[in-house]
Formats: sequence, structure tokens, C-alpha cells
Amino acid sequence: MDDEHEIHLPESIEQAWGVRERPRKGPKRGLSQERIIAAAVQVAERDGLAAVSMSRVAAELGASAMSLYRYFAAKDELLALMADAVYGPPSLDWNREDGWRAGMSRWAWGTLRSMRRHPWVLRIPISGPPTTPNVVLWLERGLQCLQDTGLTEAEKMSVILLVSGYVRNDATISTDIATASRAAGGSEQEIMPVYGRILTKLIDPYRFPALTAVIASGIFNVDDDPDDEFTFGLERILDGIEVLVRERTSTAVAPTVP
Repeated sequence: MDDEHEIHLPESIEQAWGVRERPRKGPKRGLSQERIIAAAVQVAERDGLAAVSMSRVAAELGASAMSLYRYFAAKDELLALMADAVYGPPSLDWNREDGWRAGMSRWAWGTLRSMRRHPWVLRIPISGPPTTPNVVLWLERGLQCLQDTGLTEAEKMSVILLVSGYVRNDATISTDIATASRAAGGSEQEIMPVYGRILTKLIDPYRFPALTAVIASGIFNVDDDPDDEFTFGLERILDGIEVLVRERTSTAVAPTVP
């Protein structure tokens, strides 16, 4: 491969994969990539992602901020590996006999649970395709679920992008609404009832007849279970993918005409 096309990964990412030696010694005895990531995760869990800085993490470890740069050239590298740590390796409880749809459903729910447990990961900007070990393993497991679908490799990657985008969007909206409600002194259990009362006060039934019918149905009287909303959207996405899978499968087994 020509040098101009050679891929250069951050040293911290290569170290996480085990393809680069760890720093043999540093300014503080016992400092390691794993310890730094764990300390940064603790800060994020307590005070949110905005509180994570090299100096704050170093203070948690009783070290200097400069000592962390032996392990991470930039804060973005630390953030990526923090997310990788909390996602962890996938445990889907799935095998090929269960079918692709069950596999993708479990894959989506597993991703959602990680985001719900650690909502600060949603604040980490997406700067490109995944390169960290656990997140790449999640990608691998998702693709494995699609092995027997007859989809092309490009279509499999598109399915992963579609489902993961839905999961992230659902988790982000739920987190943002809950955060705003708490900041306003409200309860996460009364978001939609309050919204229904606001709309009733604002809208003209003649101008907004469809929305008036929704309010009159009483669905805003209680908050929906977030799991119900997620299930509805996920199942509709999987329905659409299933149409494509059936199309690809029928094409693959169609008899040839002499």
C-alpha cells in the first residue's frame, strides 16, 4: 500500500485493540488507559458529559492533566473509548435458528438499554464510522443477524444504519424531553397530560380538527410507556425490512425460464 493511502489510527485506539504497546512508564505510577477511562466515566455518570475534561479526569486520578496525554492525544479519543466502555461487548442471547428479525430486535433493544443506562453517551458527537473494539463488535453481531436474509452486503450495512439511527433518535428524544421536564420542575410521568392541556388552551378546533380529535380521544391523558413507543416504531421498521428480505429471497429461489 502506498504511504499516501496508509491509514493512521490514533494510538489510543490501536492500544484499545491491542495492536500497539502500552506506555511502559508514565509520570504517575499505575496510570493506565483503563484507569483513565474508568475515571472519566465516573465523572460523566455523576455530573454529565460536559463535566469531563482532561484536567477534571486527571484530578480524579490524583495526576496531572499532561500525564493523560501519554495515553490520549486528544479529548475526542477519550470520549470515544468512554462510550466503548459503557456499551461493552454485546450479549444478545440469539442464534441463527431464531431468525434475523428476532436478532435485530434484540440488537436494537440491547443498544437502547445501554443508552438509557448512560444517557450522556448521546452527547458525544458522531465523527465517523465506529472504530473502537466493543462498538465494532456490536456492528459485527448486527451483521451476523442478517446473514441468512439474502440481502446484499451494502443492504445489510444500510439496515444497521437505519436501525441504529432509529434507536439513537428515540433515546435522544426521550432523554431530552425528560431532562427539560425535570428542569421545569415537572415530572417525567406527566409530560403528555400537560401537553394535552396546553394544546387545548391554544388551538382552535376548526383550524386543527385532526389534532382536536386526538385530544378528544384521551390519549394525552396519561403518558405512554416509552417501551411501547419504541416497540411500535421498531416493529414498523422491521416490517419494511422484511418486505425487502422476502423480495430478495424469492428472487434467489425463482426458477429459471428455459
